[in-house]
Amino acid sequence: MEAADGKRKRTMDSLNYAPISRILAFVFVFSSFFFRTSLGTELTFVTCGSVLKLLNIKHNVRLHSHDVRYGSGSGQQSVTGVTSAEDSNSYWRVRGTRDATCLRGSAIKCGQNIRLTHVNTGRNLHSHYFSSPLTSNQEVSAFGEEGEGDHLDEWTVECGGTLWERAAAIRFRHKATEASLAVTGEQYGRPISGQYEVHAAVGAGQHGLWRAAEGVFVKPDDGPHAVQRDAGYAHTEF
Repeated sequence: MEAADGKRKRTMDSLNYAPISRILAFVFVFSSFFFRTSLGTELTFVTCGSVLKLLNIKHNVRLHSHDVRYGSGSGQQSVTGVTSAEDSNSYWRVRGTRDATCLRGSAIKCGQNIRLTHVNTGRNLHSHYFSSPLTSNQEVSAFGEEGEGDHLDEWTVECGGTLWERAAAIRFRHKATEASLAVTGEQYGRPISGQYEVHAAVGAGQHGLWRAAEGVFVKPDDGPHAVQRDAGYAHTEF
């Protein structure tokens, strides 16, 4: 009887211990995740390699793309604006250009030329002299494969200070045509009902102001990987 009681006690002890150990493990993982995330929020500027959403301040829509092609113009992958904050198709990676790579984690400077690569399809934010479908402004599309397109993928970050501040209103000027990325409020019908036309225009005014919204912002790396360049597109922080 004593042996049976001892065995039963050991079994109950193990059952009681298992949930506690799982709880402790959960607390450890959660606290570690929170600590890493809170460190990321210390950055007040946008860095090379960061993955983020871009909010048009005037119309409160996020820069968006998906594997849906324009039915006119270039026939390339469409770029639109969406009101949803949760859509994963609104994430873009900040990268250097083909001629001027940037150090992963380095702050993006005002006046610097960058590429914005759509995370889910690997195509770059692009513009050219095709007319946009709704306003006949300059069409904006997503172009290239696996992060590589051409010189029409380059945009100049225009901001008021020295660095691209996350909270600041900025503009993206297309390097080749000098038109600014903009939204003026026109909305598509089917098959992308409710999404806003994104285009490029000279003199975009308030319609061309953007701000960094949700994202994963890469911290500057002072360690042995500091020399890693953004050309390593396959690497992901997301």
